[in-house]
Amino acid sequence: MISASTKRSTLAVILLLAAAMPAYAHVGAGTTSSFTAGFAHPLSGLDHMAVMIAVGLWAAMKGGKALWAWPLAFVGVMLAGGALGMLHVPVPFVEPGILASVVALGLLVALAIDLPVSAGVAVIGLFALFHGHAHGTEVPENVGGLDYMAGFAVATALLHGVGIAAGVRLGSRFRGLARAAGAACAAIGIGLAFGMV
Repeated sequence: MISASTKRSTLAVILLLAAAMPAYAHVGAGTTSSFTAGFAHPLSGLDHMAVMIAVGLWAAMKGGKALWAWPLAFVGVMLAGGALGMLHVPVPFVEPGILASVVALGLLVALAIDLPVSAGVAVIGLFALFHGHAHGTEVPENVGGLDYMAGFAVATALLHGVGIAAGVRLGSRFRGLARAAGAACAAIGIGLAFGMV
């Protein structure tokens, strides 16, 4: 059994490593002027899908209020971050924060970290801010961007639902599979950080 302090230390080291490397995964990529483009975007990259599904898996592992609070926090704060991006309000460390989210959320699932619901909301909200800001900055100035962000929000919520459904279906009997999926998410983040994915 891995001690809680070892889990926290490992998580801190991985986050620092991921934060040191930019993802370059977002700004200026693709069409950003329609619901369809927004809906398709989270399905277009491993970083997006891994994070959104990891949030759902982690919520399913926690259960209770986390089943709705954590996905809702992600979508809500992501939309707020998108609005900041569209308004050109600077947010520091967006790309490293996105990379860190892939690694950290994967590790939270892989290590079955059990945080209070409010602490999970804070962690998820921080990462959602980075994801939303990156996508808000992609919206051209001559386009409102609301359709794009609506599509993005719907796809994100659906991916959270996939993670929740998988986590609930696996249940405690097959919790190891959910944790393995979390480890895969963290590995994707590390691969992105070092240009291997």
